[in-house]
Amino acid sequence: METNPHEMRSLIRLALLEDIGDGDHSALSCVPENATKRAKLLVKQDGILAGVEVAQIIFAETASFYNNPPLKIDVLLFDGSDVKIGDVVFTVEGSAQLILKSERLVLNIMQRMSGIATYARQMSDLISDLPVKLLDTRKTTPNFRLFEKMAVKIGGAVNHRMGLYDMIMLKDNHVDYAGGIEPAITRAKKYLEETGRNLKIEIETRNLAEVEEVLRIGGVDIIMLDNFSLDDMREAVKRIGGRYETEASGNITEKTLRAVAETGVDGISSGALTHQAKSLDLSLKAF
Repeated sequence: METNPHEMRSLIRLALLEDIGDGDHSALSCVPENATKRAKLLVKQDGILAGVEVAQIIFAETASFYNNPPLKIDVLLFDGSDVKIGDVVFTVEGSAQLILKSERLVLNIMQRMSGIATYARQMSDLISDLPVKLLDTRKTTPNFRLFEKMAVKIGGAVNHRMGLYDMIMLKDNHVDYAGGIEPAITRAKKYLEETGRNLKIEIETRNLAEVEEVLRIGGVDIIMLDNFSLDDMREAVKRIGGRYETEASGNITEKTLRAVAETGVDGISSGALTHQAKSLDLSLKAF
């Protein structure tokens, strides 16, 4: 099976195969094939809802994959909604076996997405009055990046880049392997010219001296300030003077975010948005 890692239905089909294998023997063994039942998705923890749209696609793909009639879904709450314990997100009705086949995948994805959306909203709210973007990173779960990036956006933060292919980001290891900042930038620019690609170039700097070197060389779009002290970050922003976008990175938490945002950077990237978020408790119950 060919899979596009950014095509949702392909990812869902692979997840169904992973879970169901050669059959849902629990349901097959005790639930009549023609049984029609209902279930509701219950919220068991306050937060921000994410993954409703994905759940609808999961139900549809499961029905299609197993040649079943589609389930009837009545959506009551939508992605981005503030939810509280006891809320009903949607009801689903149709083949009992099909509901059971879909149940775990729907919950796994929605719980994870809702947890990320909740954390992204909490973080975004801390700096909502400042002209700065809260950015996600590539620190995502393998084969689950699409859903995690969707959840970040639903929560109010910004998707930075999807992968290695849609931007040139010269991080510390790239710079060191290239032999320094100047050869890294020079080669990156030459590569874009030779390949005809139109990609932004971002370069990571580790101190003010490296910022000065980038300013001397030029040819980039974004300068990352990685693990700078607040004083050095403010000084870097002053020296850059709006000539390039600035991005703060490193040790970004609820405790540090506001102070970093107040230095005047354009964006703040936080891997914690995806790798530190806890899943939101949801449950699919028969009724």
